[in-house]
Amino acid sequence: MRLKTVISFLLISTIIFAQQKPSQNWIDQKYSMFIHFGLYSVYGGVYEGEPVKRGYSEQIQSFAGIFSDWYGNIANNFNPSNWNPDEIVALAKNAGMKSIIFTSKHHDGFCMYHSKYTNFNIVDATPFGKDLMKELAEACKRGGIDFGVYYSLIDWHYPHGYPISSHNADPLTDEHYQFNLKQIEEIMTNYGEISEIWFDMGSLTPTQSKGLYDLVNRLQPNCMISGRLGNDYVDFAVMADNEYPEYKMGMPWQTAASMFDETWGYRSWQERGDINSKVEEKISSLIKVISRGGNFLLNIGPRGDGSVVEYEEKVLKEIGKWVQQNSEAIYGTKANPFYSSAKWGDITSTSNAMYAFITNKPESNKIKIEGFTGNINSVSLLSRGENIPFTQNREALEINISDISSEVLVPVVKISFDNGYSIQPETIVTNKVLNSSNAMPLYGHSSLNYYAGYKSLIGYNWAINTAKRSIVPKISFTESEIGRNVKLQIDDIAHSVLLEPTKKETVRIAKDSAKWGNTYRKTGRGVFGFVEEEGVTIVNLEATDSKWNHVNDFQFGKVYNEPIIERQSIIFLQEIESTQNQTAAVKIRGGNAIYILLNGKYITAHFSPERIKDQEEIVLLPLRKGVNQLIIKYYNGFDTEIKYSITPLEEWQKYSIKLPPFAIKKNNIHNITLRSDDAISNVSPLRMNNIFISF
Repeated sequence: MRLKTVISFLLISTIIFAQQKPSQNWIDQKYSMFIHFGLYSVYGGVYEGEPVKRGYSEQIQSFAGIFSDWYGNIANNFNPSNWNPDEIVALAKNAGMKSIIFTSKHHDGFCMYHSKYTNFNIVDATPFGKDLMKELAEACKRGGIDFGVYYSLIDWHYPHGYPISSHNADPLTDEHYQFNLKQIEEIMTNYGEISEIWFDMGSLTPTQSKGLYDLVNRLQPNCMISGRLGNDYVDFAVMADNEYPEYKMGMPWQTAASMFDETWGYRSWQERGDINSKVEEKISSLIKVISRGGNFLLNIGPRGDGSVVEYEEKVLKEIGKWVQQNSEAIYGTKANPFYSSAKWGDITSTSNAMYAFITNKPESNKIKIEGFTGNINSVSLLSRGENIPFTQNREALEINISDISSEVLVPVVKISFDNGYSIQPETIVTNKVLNSSNAMPLYGHSSLNYYAGYKSLIGYNWAINTAKRSIVPKISFTESEIGRNVKLQIDDIAHSVLLEPTKKETVRIAKDSAKWGNTYRKTGRGVFGFVEEEGVTIVNLEATDSKWNHVNDFQFGKVYNEPIIERQSIIFLQEIESTQNQTAAVKIRGGNAIYILLNGKYITAHFSPERIKDQEEIVLLPLRKGVNQLIIKYYNGFDTEIKYSITPLEEWQKYSIKLPPFAIKKNNIHNITLRSDDAISNVSPLRMNNIFISF
């Protein structure tokens, strides 16, 4: 009996703990300030009288090749006497920002707070002699703004850490990991409530990521944890630096942006350009993020004396004027309710209004919104409250914006409804067979480390049209999906399903209907998630700048094994000519990570947190009639060699399971969602691209 009580208590505790995140307060922040300030700020991007033009200026120790003792000695000159935390908070608030994220420690290992685990900190090593981070945390509390911290998981100063490398994705020694645990504990204990912790760089083991994740959760259960902790231990996903996704995300996420793409830390010789152009650029970036449901984190880099660069201050204040005029369209809103954006701009929404951000004014001076039902009460320019002429019919809303003055910076048009509105699905499936090809995909952003960040497909959405009052779904899948747990939701009813088949049949492709033709190869570039062919329906292999090389003797079914260094990849392009629209199957073998496209369309991508060296899967390919291009990126994250093979299948086994009847609503359009029920994280890839659902 006692054992049952303990188990019940643990279960209840886990549920209560899980309910604290994602923090609604964090989701509602929308727009925040990042501050890169540290020992590197004294250099200002200059070493020995010369600008250091390679790399970010906050990493000048690495890019300028400065000896560690020489670099450390600059602390004797670090006296940010012009730092005023209350003025920083006031600037953030004037800019419309809801929180400040401060660099507690960057890669150089210098702590901007009083750490008892190293004297390489602003209190013990500088003439300033004060805990600058504590002053900022207290100023944030006084000013009514949230406070968060950045923490580098690598440390070039710590004697038991890895030395400076070219990539900053080094593993952590056990001594270094324990050191990080101690520092995170003091940060989470001594600086009040922390809204988020922004981990960065390193390549941790799953155990190390989990240890830090659990520590933060234990000490500050509401503190949101960034995806760069690695191994999918994440409360919110973090895009690559200055990256803006063109797709909707199905989880909390954030884009961190620097004032200039070239640097985050202060750079004295930076060409700053026109203020108004920069203001418009950053407002457009803010709109991209919030309209897709994310938070925008915009950075400043103070000088070594603690003063804010006047250019950055002016930019923030000008953005703040626009934010203040249009705050109703930013705070308390949700993402664009439509599946995709319009050419003229983006949309945010509430239950009774839409807000149209016009970033690309059309020549016709008219914008059109379609795919919804609802009675419109009024259309107005949000910043001035002026009514705008519009026409509405069953097909679309058309708004005439010709009277909006060109002096209005990024106009926001408010569309108010009498009693709310409903969105019509972009795609309605009528053939009663649901699969990855006719789904509206839902994405996350997975990250095992910085270089292993990628767009992970975490769910499928469908809309179906049926007059039935109940349906009996049948799920079909391949051997790759056997044993998986999925959550199938129809309207408001969800069922957890274990994919244990009750029926099996053999599927054969029609003889001579698919010809596997030429194979091409090239070296991959960039992070795992970068595949430049994504979105390109047919790659021009004959282009003058093509890097594709024809593989003369590629053998299907043969397992190849070749040496490769970490963070490198190879990409294959396989031509397939089909006599008809049909489903074909291929068995793909690879190493740590695979990213697959068919005719430029995302099929699946996954990276093993368990660091699997060799994995194999069946992938069903929805071929179109004519020439198809299958692209497979094989990425090596951890090993010294990579195995791969491509094996076309003439036949494969289809398994199926029939579910009990689902009672559905009386309306004809129904929403169906498929998500994983066994994923370790909300960014873990679904890997259900082979599933078919019929009813």
